[in-house]
Amino acid sequence: MNKRLIGFIAASLVSTAAFAAEVPASFDAKNCKAEYPKASLMNEEQGAVSMSFLVSPSGEVLESKLEKSSGFKNLDKAALKALTACKFKPGTKDGAVAQTWTKVDYVWSL
Repeated sequence: MNKRLIGFIAASLVSTAAFAAEVPASFDAKNCKAEYPKASLMNEEQGAVSMSFLVSPSGEVLESKLEKSSGFKNLDKAALKALTACKFKPGTKDGAVAQTWTKVDYVWSL
């Protein structure tokens, strides 16, 4: 096979992948905030929580997972609870609304 043909095949595969892309769900952080747990405020706990959410085509959270703890159980629970209750903008697969996983980092700071 000559180099031109190989280059064309590689370019074709890349352009096909671009159309088959998955766009994860998203949410409006301004309208979806977690309430700082009182015990965490008193203890001056801070940290970042990394979570994953499986979002339905209608924008509801179907499943949630803690990916990385803030180091404080109360902060982790509060972030998961609050964001699970949020309405998400559904993600897409191949240009159509679909069930998708999305990652969210929530930072607790005083």
